[in-house]
Amino acid sequence: MGENGAPMQLNGHQSERGIEGRQAGDFLQKVAAVLCSYVTSQSDQNEPVVRLASPDKLKQHFEKAGIPLELPDGQAATPTDSLLAGVSTALQYSVRTGHPGFFNQLYARADAVSIAADWLAVAANTNVHTYEVAPVFTAVEVEVLSKLARCVGGQYATCHDGLFAPGGSISNIYGMHLARNHADPDYRTRGAFGGPHMVAFTSEHAHYSYLKAAFLTGLGTDNLIKVECNDVGQMLPEALDQALATAREQGKVPFFVGTTAGTTVLGAFDPFEQIAAICKKHGVWMHVDGCWGAAALLTPEHRHLMKGCELSDSLAWNPHKLMGLPLQCSAFLTTHKGLLQQSNASNATYLFQPDKLNREYDLGDKTIQCGRRADAFKLWLAWKAYGDKGYEARVTHSANLAIHFEQRIKASDGAYVLSHPRSFVNVCFWWVPPPLRPFQPATASQQDLATLDKVAPKIKDAMQQAGDAMIGFQRLQGLPNFFRIVFPSAWTVSAADLDALLTRIEGFGNKLFPALQV
Repeated sequence: MGENGAPMQLNGHQSERGIEGRQAGDFLQKVAAVLCSYVTSQSDQNEPVVRLASPDKLKQHFEKAGIPLELPDGQAATPTDSLLAGVSTALQYSVRTGHPGFFNQLYARADAVSIAADWLAVAANTNVHTYEVAPVFTAVEVEVLSKLARCVGGQYATCHDGLFAPGGSISNIYGMHLARNHADPDYRTRGAFGGPHMVAFTSEHAHYSYLKAAFLTGLGTDNLIKVECNDVGQMLPEALDQALATAREQGKVPFFVGTTAGTTVLGAFDPFEQIAAICKKHGVWMHVDGCWGAAALLTPEHRHLMKGCELSDSLAWNPHKLMGLPLQCSAFLTTHKGLLQQSNASNATYLFQPDKLNREYDLGDKTIQCGRRADAFKLWLAWKAYGDKGYEARVTHSANLAIHFEQRIKASDGAYVLSHPRSFVNVCFWWVPPPLRPFQPATASQQDLATLDKVAPKIKDAMQQAGDAMIGFQRLQGLPNFFRIVFPSAWTVSAADLDALLTRIEGFGNKLFPALQV
């Protein structure tokens, strides 16, 4: 309503409590102040990592703020004061992923420059499918993909194609999709019926997105063969070689090998050089899921982990993980220039007219999408801000934190035990209750293993309830639940923070242990 209670007029049209013009500017400035305060307070350790609340409690909090979660039939326009209360309430009860105590996922703090770039992209509100509606963002995406390709090196540096995708899972699906079309070009029109019996291969520790790729491409999970790994989660080249040979003997057509640079739990890097030689021998497409670990390319000290990735046919890289870009920021690269267009083009005449100005720069027909965000702009502006040396320092700091954490575990006199060797920025470990020390999983009794299995979940639960650090846990390889701590975009985390964290975990464990007896 206007000041006199009359409906507001917007370009001659009525709008119930419309937020436009000066009112929109005032609203956005107030929201911006809230958001800026939130972003700049992310390192405040006096704030909890999360104010844990059940769904029912969340409803109560929003109700109290004057902006219920429900969207009922006949939802009325909400006053701007209530909208602002909703903004503050949403932030108050969201997990503070930029907190120095957030180690739960393969992403964490987003830096201020890339947050600003994301805000700009949202304000521009355009679709990066054609050059005519997104000239700046199209040009930026091309330049950022070129930069990433040069970081990978080898054949990527001289000839590449690529896209920014809505998440690493989609990038891995692109890898399998292109590989299938490369091996069986008629699939695009014929479909699976009447074609060769195709099979793909991934490691038993690979990300579940490969499984989803098998669903979505029509391959079928029975035709996704899991290859044996060693104890630290790396694909065994000899097992892959044998699996490929066996498939051919059975009359099947191997077409895709999905490798991993930094598995989700153990952080394992597959031996890319050896796998590339095997893929070349069998004439099979090699894809690298580098969503987590590809950032090792940015630091000379750890680049060796990615050795051989440049020999692959395609690669996925998520800068929103170790590089600290806001979700989502995910790149897909391939050395097969033109195959994205060949595999995905629909040549929609209302968008991709061949006689249109700057048609050759359109990105949209290379994708399986129509709507595309300007995700590359975040990485472009941030890379301009921090430079190569800045990202090298940040990735190195994350790795140094992992090394420090591993050393503290080894020096803990049995209070903490590694479940697996550290790999890059992944550390997997147990806190061991005093009665179970010294603990060796190979010699522990079934009762001790059952007791230890309950420790990580109970400590995690207690810490979460207290708003303390968030660290993931899981079972793997027949071992009891262990913690997995990771260090993505951890430039505000110090070694002292980790020392204090270990002390607090010990405190929670000692307090809870009596309740953990079998």
